Amino acid sequence: MELILSFLNLVFIGFVALFPPVNPIGTALVMDPLLHNLEEKQRRIAAKKIATYSFIICAVSTITGSWIFKLFGISIPVVQVAGGILICKMGWQLLSSDNDIKTSEETKSPDTKTDLESVNKILFYPLSFPMTTGAGTISVLLTLSAHGHSKTVSTYFINLGALLFAVLLMAVLIFLSYAYTPILIKKLGAKGGQIVNRLSAFLVFCVGLQIATSGIIHLINPA
Repeated sequence: MELILSFLNLVFIGFVALFPPVNPIGTALVMDPLLHNLEEKQRRIAAKKIATYSFIICAVSTITGSWIFKLFGISIPVVQVAGGILICKMGWQLLSSDNDIKTSEETKSPDTKTDLESVNKILFYPLSFPMTTGAGTISVLLTLSAHGHSKTVSTYFINLGALLFAVLLMAVLIFLSYAYTPILIKKLGAKGGQIVNRLSAFLVFCVGLQIATSGIIHLINPA
């Protein structure tokens, strides 16, 4: 039971911490002009490819994260403190941001090519990387992989599985956001998007603070 709760807790932490740097809803709204004139089926295909590319980028970062720090001789508590501060900063920036969500009509470029063939050329770069999953996302995943690191092999793989599951959930959300942006624009509106972003930002700030606190405690009392 304790392992299940630990697994679910790390899944929740991973998903919440990934939300601000990925920002699937906000990014999908901003990127909508590039996909706006695709047919419904074509848009789903494009969204699926973006979600798949993003999952691969995040999964590789998660799996190799803690070992990269070992290679450079950086201790896990130090990574927790630095990464926790970084996540707190992201949450605070999102909380204090006054940016409004723009609709596709407001951001649409008259010269944008939106046929599937031309869109395919930009699905990995720059749509998947770095616009959807960039340096901020990778740094958060490196921090989370260090936070979930354990001396026992079984616990390590459980924590790794939890983080990968969180990445999978985020990939699903990326797909839904990109595939159904027109519906989101109608349902959410500017105010709805701001509410979602503010709530997620507060949760992210708390998660970052928790990770940093854990690192400080381990630095003070390694035992």
